[in-house]
Amino acid sequence: MATPNNSCFQPSFFVLVGIPGLEHLHVWISIPFFLIFLSAIIGNYMVVLIIVMETSLHQPMYIYFILLAFIDLILANTTMPKLLSIFWFHYNKINFLSCLFQMFCVHAFSTIESGIFLAMAYDRYVAICNPLRYSVTVTTRVIIGSGALAILRGVIFILPLPLLLRRFHLYTSNVILHSYCEHMAVVRLACADGSFNDHVGMAVGFMVLVMDLVLILTSYVMILRALLRLTAEARLKAFGTCVSHVCAILCFYTPIVCSSMVHRFGINVPHHTHILLANVYLLVPPLLNPLVYGIRTKQIRVRVRTFFS
Repeated sequence: MATPNNSCFQPSFFVLVGIPGLEHLHVWISIPFFLIFLSAIIGNYMVVLIIVMETSLHQPMYIYFILLAFIDLILANTTMPKLLSIFWFHYNKINFLSCLFQMFCVHAFSTIESGIFLAMAYDRYVAICNPLRYSVTVTTRVIIGSGALAILRGVIFILPLPLLLRRFHLYTSNVILHSYCEHMAVVRLACADGSFNDHVGMAVGFMVLVMDLVLILTSYVMILRALLRLTAEARLKAFGTCVSHVCAILCFYTPIVCSSMVHRFGINVPHHTHILLANVYLLVPPLLNPLVYGIRTKQIRVRVRTFFS
């Protein structure tokens, strides 16, 4: 519902396009999206239930698994139900406050998940570089505290984004060329200058993505140095404890980095490719995290086999 001649107006709601340029394929696109969404929901619920039920998994490290599962469930449920309603029922309207809330959840919980991966990198560093002090250093209290700190950081970093959007009252259009209320997709519709919002978004992305990745890489450089001093057998055993974490990190950061690079530098990339990548980085971690930790954790594997047999 854009007004003629790009005149400014105050919309009562926004319209989410879905995957712009591929509207004729929405029904077909919805099939893999729905299957991925369903698999992610089932997988993360099973991880939580198994860890709660299996007494041998009542250890500090598995608190991180539960936190990741809850974050992935929230991320998946923040965007996918609305996207599927667009695909199946063409219900693409969303009011302003719901749009801001969706925007906050998407960016905040992605930031929180990055913080959890950083805390898990520290956990692996202590376990391998200082194993004798692991049980003293990494306690349940420390893990819960690091999780609370990750949540607090996500809220503090992301809350300014929707708050800054509240100052915009007039828009050139209420049609968001995206599948969810992404920050800059909404900013570009405002009549006022949105450069400050853009700078804030870039600063937050830099502080979260770049700083977390640098710290995680630093921890693994130190882990590799410690592994080189071990015997071959001990090295293999220690490396095995890091494999699942490294795989989960790759599943989380690779789609985000690819989406960010294409968004910033992919001038000739079709717009629907941007939107598909933006959805991939919200769907891939919730789908793959349960698989990664389920395959690498014997007790979870046994429970899953027992359930299905």
